Amino acid sequence: MFIPLANAAPKKPVVKSLKLLTTVGSTDEFAGLVTSGKTIIVYGNKDEKSFVKALDLAGKELWNIELDNASPSVATAATVDSSGVIWLAGSTSLARATPTPFPSETALNPDETIPVADIFSADLDAFSLWSLNPTTQALVQYTLQLSSPVLINAIAVDKKGITAVGSSGAIISADLAGAIAKPIAVGTELTVFESVVKNANGSMTVVGSSSETLRGKKLAGKVDGVIIKVSKAGKLLTVVRSSAPKASRNWLSATNSLLLGGEVVTGIKVESAITKFSSRFVPSWTYRFASSGKTFTSSSTYAFFQSKGAIKQLANWAPKSAQGLLLSFDAKGVITAGYSVPTEQKEVLGLYVSKDLGLICMTSNTETVSIFTLN
Repeated sequence: MFIPLANAAPKKPVVKSLKLLTTVGSTDEFAGLVTSGKTIIVYGNKDEKSFVKALDLAGKELWNIELDNASPSVATAATVDSSGVIWLAGSTSLARATPTPFPSETALNPDETIPVADIFSADLDAFSLWSLNPTTQALVQYTLQLSSPVLINAIAVDKKGITAVGSSGAIISADLAGAIAKPIAVGTELTVFESVVKNANGSMTVVGSSSETLRGKKLAGKVDGVIIKVSKAGKLLTVVRSSAPKASRNWLSATNSLLLGGEVVTGIKVESAITKFSSRFVPSWTYRFASSGKTFTSSSTYAFFQSKGAIKQLANWAPKSAQGLLLSFDAKGVITAGYSVPTEQKEVLGLYVSKDLGLICMTSNTETVSIFTLN
C-alpha cells in the first residue's frame, strides 16, 4: 500500500563513522585543546608543571611552552577571544622557593644553632590566568591568591572580560588586561561548577552540581544538577535544580543556546542527559540515554557521549560495549544524524568548534588522546 510522503514515518538516521584527524598526546598529560587557524593548541600538565603546545594537522609539534617556570602549576581550562588570543586558567602556588646562597667560607656558629630552612608551600592555592599570542608565543601570567585551592573546570571570554568557574562554587572574573576581581563563592565545597556561558547583557549562566541549599532551593536528590544565573554585579538571580529524588545528577556542559549535557546516576543505572532549555530555563526537549556518564554539547545541535545501549531513533545502533556517539538534533529536538568513534576509544573528553576545522570530538584510549571530525 502506498503511503503519501507527508504521512510517511520519518526515516531513521544511519550512524556513520567520524574521521580521525590526528592524535595529540598522552592521556595522562592532556587537559584540553583549542585551535588557532588550522593549528591545534593542546594544554596539559606533566610532572607538576603546566604546558601549552602547538601541533599541525599531522600531529607534528611546532612549539611547546611551560606556563609557570617558577612554581608547580596546573592548566585545566582554555578559550580563545575574538582577536585570537588564547586564555588559559588553572592554579599555581605563589609561595616561591628562595635559593640558599652558597657560603664562601664557614660561618661562625658558637651556639650550634640549627638554621631554619626556607619554607616552600607547593599548595596550588592561587588562581592563575595566562594570555598567549599563538603567533608570537608571547605569554603573560596573572595570579590571585585564594584562601584555599580551587580546581578550575571551565572558562569563557567575551569583549567584556573573562570568567572562570570551578570547585567550591567558585566564580572568578577578570578583564582583558588581566585584572582579576574578587572571587564569588556560591555555596561551599558541596557545590561544583562545570561550565559557564557569558550572556550579552553582562550576566552569566553557570551549571554544575550541588548537594546543599542555594538561594533557598533545597536539595532534592543525593546530588542535584544546578543551573544558576548570576548578574553582572555577581548577584544570584536564578537557581534551577534537578528534581530526581534518589539520583546523583550534574550538568557537565552548556552552550550559548542553553543545550546542556549531564550525567544521571540512579543506583547502578548511569545515563547521559541532554536537554535544551529556553532563556527562562524551561526545558524545550530532553533525552536520557544509557551511557558511561560524561556528556558534552555544542551549539544547539550536537551532543557527544559514551553510549551503552540501543537508541530507537537510530537505524543501526546497538553497541555491545560502551562506544563514543555524536548526535545531531534539529530545532525541535529530533535526532537528525549519528556518528561514532571506534570501540577502542574508551572515553569521551569533549567537543570543540573550530572556524577552520569544524566540529572536533576528543576521545582517548588507555594511552593516547585522539581527535575526530565530521567527514
